[in-house]
Amino acid sequence: MKDRFLRACWRQPTDCTPVWFMRQAGRYLPEYRRLREQYTLREICQHPELAAEVTLMPLRRFPLDAAIIFADLMTPLEAMGIAFELREGVGPIVTQPIRSPADVERLRVPAEDEIAPATLEAICLVKAELNGTPLIGFAGAPFTLASYLLEGRGTRDFVATKQFMFSEPQAWHRLMEKLTELVVRFLRAQVKAGVDALQVFDSWVGCLCPCDYREFVLPHMKRLFEETADLGVPRIHFGTVTATLLPLMKEAGGEVIGLDWRLPLDEAWQLLGDDVAVQGNLDPAALLAPFELLRTRTLDILRRAGNRTGHIFNLGHGILPQTNPDDVARLVDLVHEATQRHSASKRGDSDGTSGGGAQGAGEDA
Repeated sequence: MKDRFLRACWRQPTDCTPVWFMRQAGRYLPEYRRLREQYTLREICQHPELAAEVTLMPLRRFPLDAAIIFADLMTPLEAMGIAFELREGVGPIVTQPIRSPADVERLRVPAEDEIAPATLEAICLVKAELNGTPLIGFAGAPFTLASYLLEGRGTRDFVATKQFMFSEPQAWHRLMEKLTELVVRFLRAQVKAGVDALQVFDSWVGCLCPCDYREFVLPHMKRLFEETADLGVPRIHFGTVTATLLPLMKEAGGEVIGLDWRLPLDEAWQLLGDDVAVQGNLDPAALLAPFELLRTRTLDILRRAGNRTGHIFNLGHGILPQTNPDDVARLVDLVHEATQRHSASKRGDSDGTSGGGAQGAGEDA
């Protein structure tokens, strides 16, 4: 059922729960590691045929219900004039972090066709090979991109980001306006290139309290989702450490809210309400555990989904590099088999699933 993932995004009935994984194309696959012996991450992102090949790698191994284009969250920033490197084991390093309002004013917002042209070409190449399997495009959310620009690299405390946000609120909102325009244009360009769904990664927004999210982030995220509403594709709004932000994220927009593993799926869905689909929410580290533990955790998530329409099974963040691909294959099969609708009424609660589940970036994909 090729439209299983898209039907779940729209909260329509499906034959079983769809499955895809963040970072499903990448570091845990031996074929990807062999490719990385020849090319850097940036080189793969800059060469459409290589990015397309990596995107397709997991689809050749596993019966996944969606592909996600291989790219890096930082890729569209190049068109703004941002210089950065992608350092192995460290992530993005921005050459000249933003330090003043003047730095913000110097940023240019590129035209749609200037933003990540290699990624757009890779989308076209992948679509020609997928044979109907949906392709997800993505972008980093404005806050997450701003945090890289202000910190200069990944961080745990976000001191530079919050200091700028609090001490230069006018410049902060100007920065967020420019990044929002960039992201909107990039998302629109990806849909024109052929993607069937979009995911907005606000990976680091969980460092904010709800009051700061409402003041400094929410207006820009509302604009982002308002200005992509006419595209006609489902949009997944994802962040980590967002248990206190979920109602605000729903207010911002998105047909699907992505969940990390820090809040049980049923509790998160209750916070959000039944009028939105949810994606998640297995701890990626569970894939490193003995399979019986992985099976127990997976079936618990499916039980909590409660046979409702609109659940997409995924991890709470990306697949870890240490993950065994054989366990990924077993997990995909487990979700599909445990949530088969035709046998759900016969199976009942005996296997712990209550009739199955709901129906339905560096190296950030």
